[in-house]
Amino acid sequence: MRRFKVNVNGNEYDITVEEIDASAAKAASAPKAAPKAAAPSAAPAGGEAVKSPMPGTILKVNVKNGDAVKKGQVLMILEAMKMENEIMCPCDGKITSLTVAQGASVESGAVLCTIG
Repeated sequence: MRRFKVNVNGNEYDITVEEIDASAAKAASAPKAAPKAAAPSAAPAGGEAVKSPMPGTILKVNVKNGDAVKKGQVLMILEAMKMENEIMCPCDGKITSLTVAQGASVESGAVLCTIG
């Protein structure tokens, strides 16, 4: 065990750190499996699903069912961690299914819309 004195924002802390050997360090730093979340909704067959990259709230939806869309077009705005993220269209096509509305909370991986 090693002791250190650390100053954080003017507050002084006395900490103790345990030294471990190299094999234990590798085991400790190995990635752990993420907890299983509820399965995101599946996209209807024959379309490309646009999924939420992170959990957040839908601030604005710029498209509706049946709209023709182009690759790179902003489909909706997702607020996550106080940041507004543009959800872009991955391909040309038509909105065949819109599964969220303005103000909806979404989880990471949730299907936002489907492009056919």
